[in-house]
Amino acid sequence: MNITNDIKYIGVNDHDIDLFEGQYAVPNGMSYNSYVIVDEKIAVMDTVDIHFTQEWLGNLRAALGGKKPDYLVVSHMEPDHSANIDNFLAEYPEAVVVASKMAFTMMGQFFGTEYENRRIIVKDGDSLSLGSHTLVFYTAPMVHWPEVIVTYDSHDKVLFSADGFGKFGAMDIKEDWVCEARRYYIGIVGKFGQPVQALLKKASALDIDYICPLHGEILSENLGYYIGLYDTWSSYQPETDGVFIAYTSVYGHTQEAAVRLAGMLEDRGVSVAVADLARCDMAEAVEDAFRYSKTVLATTTYNTGIFPPMQEFLHHLTERCFQNRQIGIIENGSWAPMAAKVMQKELSGCCNLSIIQPVVTIKSSLSQGSLEALEKLADALCEGLEA
Repeated sequence: MNITNDIKYIGVNDHDIDLFEGQYAVPNGMSYNSYVIVDEKIAVMDTVDIHFTQEWLGNLRAALGGKKPDYLVVSHMEPDHSANIDNFLAEYPEAVVVASKMAFTMMGQFFGTEYENRRIIVKDGDSLSLGSHTLVFYTAPMVHWPEVIVTYDSHDKVLFSADGFGKFGAMDIKEDWVCEARRYYIGIVGKFGQPVQALLKKASALDIDYICPLHGEILSENLGYYIGLYDTWSSYQPETDGVFIAYTSVYGHTQEAAVRLAGMLEDRGVSVAVADLARCDMAEAVEDAFRYSKTVLATTTYNTGIFPPMQEFLHHLTERCFQNRQIGIIENGSWAPMAAKVMQKELSGCCNLSIIQPVVTIKSSLSQGSLEALEKLADALCEGLEA
């Protein structure tokens, strides 16, 4: 696939994978993107996962048409992108590796060599001329590993964005970009909002026509829209004005409260999403908590704490710097309800979270009193939302 006259896509699609990074469900597979820039000098942009060595090398040979590459630019050292560095260099013994100093340290860890005799170490703002194309390198530490660089081709106005602007899903499957890009971002990059903001600031000074990530679609239209979403996600601001209800339930009574509350909110014209944390895709639930402006946590007291899926959910939120949200709480307990207290303690280290009143306590099952409290909570959740 040609991206521009001189830049070709040589990546691969993985439809055998079930869990990306051993934890994220990818029913539509995963792409490992790689590119080649053909000029007076030829640069290959990253490699692919080790399971696709021969397919990738075949794609590269076809794109080169008998020519030999001069450089391999390594943006990121996760093995789904770097696994074939050694195989590439064995095939093209005159090629030189271009990467950050820390990336070469990691190559020593992965491959037993830092390629001292065939490397170029680049720093922020360094450039490399290929002829008509000049590559400018920008460091992007902790987006989402410390060695990451992104590369800007000033000739074709292409940003090779490493894992930034990536998404779950293979390239040969058409699907909504936003949902899978959001799930990818929140799950994998979400902890590192400040480094992403720093990278966006660098990118704002560039004239960009194409964004070429290491996973997912090449972006060439409406770039302001995609960059705007990344700005929202990385600044931990809500994307959707509405309420996300995350619940766990042992015998169905807490579930009933969550469903009742959702109905009350829908009757008031509020956008609502609901997830049973014991049965849903946890990454989807975490994504929705970051997406919506308000979140309701509903769970049972369990062993003087909270039900395990809710504990896991809160861990995912706090690990990813959950902030700038309003939180509603529903707790259930038959003799000593403790869930509200435990959840508030779990969230106490989060920045700019506020607890919406009332906190609803259910004693075993819904009563007239707890139903009235749910109505009051629904009213409070509606405040400030556009119906």
